[in-house]
Amino acid sequence: MRGRDLLGVFNLIIIAGILGGISYAAFMLKPAEYDPDTLCLAGAVPPHSVVIVDKTDLYSREQVDQISSLILMQRDTLGVGERLSLFELNENGDLADTNSFSLCNPGSGEQVNPLYRNPARIQARYEAAFAGPLDRALADLMTPKDAPQSPILEALAGLAQEDGFTADVPGRRIVLVSDMLQNSDLFTVYGRGRGALEDRLPGARDVAAGLETQFGDGLRGVQLDIQLVERDGWETDQQGILRAYWSAVFRDLGVRVRWTTLPGGAAHAS
Repeated sequence: MRGRDLLGVFNLIIIAGILGGISYAAFMLKPAEYDPDTLCLAGAVPPHSVVIVDKTDLYSREQVDQISSLILMQRDTLGVGERLSLFELNENGDLADTNSFSLCNPGSGEQVNPLYRNPARIQARYEAAFAGPLDRALADLMTPKDAPQSPILEALAGLAQEDGFTADVPGRRIVLVSDMLQNSDLFTVYGRGRGALEDRLPGARDVAAGLETQFGDGLRGVQLDIQLVERDGWETDQQGILRAYWSAVFRDLGVRVRWTTLPGGAAHAS
């Protein structure tokens, strides 16, 4: 083969390599397909963070502001493709009926590759499809309500049976804003006329076993971050006996728990 022919072959190899590299780069940088209803990556099971606001008691104005800030912080720390849902704990404990927001983060302008996507356009989409609906859901979530029952445990266990939060979902995390004053058929913290709190609470292991008998063990492996709302007249019990009791129940349920006291002072307990 003559030198000119060899040079031609060599050039063709170089061109083929360049075209192959461009095709590979385009494939790697191509935006993933999203589910139009959830904004989640099509065919993927995303990590899922859930915020539950206990609406069975009222909140002070300062506490409402703190809860709103907490939810926005969850939004801002969400990775691209990760899911955020908001629920309201009411007297029925059926969270599915109170779900006003459940979307994956499609990525803000700061979270996309500017070599392939327009950050300004992506930010506009983020505001319209994700941040805007969250703001509207947040306004409704903070509407004051009150209820005669507070089935906290039943609501958590029921959530673990819902599509999108079952045991096969990675990174399951619940942020629970609550006074943790359980009041349901499972057990109640109320009834001070019946004696000391520690004497009238059922055994933590018995409560965990009864819950799993009714709902299964879907809560195992969940990370639970409790934002404790202090109530007038209950602060000592909430930070002492009840915190230790709840920690024992969650340990028996296989739930990892972290406690933080919601700033804003104690609110009136109904």
